[in-house]
Amino acid sequence: MAVSRERWFTLSLADQLGNIGSEVGRARSWQGRDEKLFWGAAGRALELLDLTREDARWQERRAELDRARESVADAILGGGTYGSRLADLENYFMPFALYSQRLRTSVV
Repeated sequence: MAVSRERWFTLSLADQLGNIGSEVGRARSWQGRDEKLFWGAAGRALELLDLTREDARWQERRAELDRARESVADAILGGGTYGSRLADLENYFMPFALYSQRLRTSVV
């Protein structure tokens, strides 16, 4: 993993979800093209979701984070249970990355 648990737990929820979205996007990009890269990104997305679910600051949002993890796992495995698609999940997560980036660039 590229980020330590300690560092992950200092990030805002928007930063965490944005990073997860980046991995979901990478998985989508590699799906059907390179299995090794696909599964690497998919595994990182799930790992980061698990860390986010463990973050004590978001315990009130645990059910929402659990559903997000289920949807990502479903999409990775082909969408057979919920009809989840990586492209749809990327569209869900990426606004968090954009919001987080906007906050960082607007701070003077």
